[in-house]
Amino acid sequence: MKLSSLLRCGLATLLCASALQASGQFNGPGLATGVQLNQPTTLTTDQALLFPASRNVQIGPGDTLSIAIFGQAPYASGVVVGLDGNVLLPLIGIVPLNGLSLTAAEQFLADKLEAAGMYKNPQVTIVIASGPNSGVTLVGEAHGIVPIVGSRKLLDVLSTAGGLPGTASHVITIQRPGVANPIVVDLGTDPARSTLANIPIFPGDIIVTARIGSVYVIGAFKTQGIIGLPSSTPLTLLEAAALSGGPNFEGKYNDLRIIRTTGEQRSLIKVDMKKVLYGKVPDPILQPNDIVFLPSSFIKSSMTNGSLGTALGIFSTVLSTYTILRYAQ
Repeated sequence: MKLSSLLRCGLATLLCASALQASGQFNGPGLATGVQLNQPTTLTTDQALLFPASRNVQIGPGDTLSIAIFGQAPYASGVVVGLDGNVLLPLIGIVPLNGLSLTAAEQFLADKLEAAGMYKNPQVTIVIASGPNSGVTLVGEAHGIVPIVGSRKLLDVLSTAGGLPGTASHVITIQRPGVANPIVVDLGTDPARSTLANIPIFPGDIIVTARIGSVYVIGAFKTQGIIGLPSSTPLTLLEAAALSGGPNFEGKYNDLRIIRTTGEQRSLIKVDMKKVLYGKVPDPILQPNDIVFLPSSFIKSSMTNGSLGTALGIFSTVLSTYTILRYAQ
């Protein structure tokens, strides 16, 4: 057998070993390097919205009212506001109360009773016994209904509902009837700062707690898996790598990929991890559902798992056999 044939056999052996380590190319919609990073949430800063002096609850459909007249026998109890916002009351019949505050509704009924000649200057009191405007509705990761009379603080309401689950964001959105834009506060993770966001909550408010996102770490990391994004601070690439135990020896540090999904579009961001580590380029901020993939180097993998030594051993054996046969001739 000629030396050239033996060398070709050895080369073929090495190529077969390398084929086992081949990896497929990313097959997303296209490459993009100018993808925007996390956009900060716009928090509400208007103190008049965060800490209103007082708030008069509005009556709405589905509310059950208890109506009393001072110094008189019980007037009306368990009256339900209809879907049209009207109620049927003794002595005065059907009256519209939808959208009226408690104070306005009390004065409205007092005027109706006096105009009907039933009472002289009646003092009317209305209490919302149950219904949508008798408490606070929590939706999202923290959910439930918490009864409220007057007002309660945000942390108190969340605690009554069972607290924030580990999957809940600490950025809380409050939808308040009569307020055009949602109120957004950040409870953070520092109790001292949380008190600044511990705003009063009123009946009829809807508290929305969003779910925090996750990133997926795969490839040449010591631990592959899912990492939950912090609720109050961004998560960077190096932080995610540290949480995964760091990259393995065989990782191609100059060819790390971040696969990012935006709507129905997927993009690929290539990052040189060494340059990030040494501060030569910024540490990318990860977004929810990012996939961090660190490919493996064939040479390094072969050195680690012994396949390179096996291939070289085979080649050495072939070469030795050729040498013995040659001298035997």
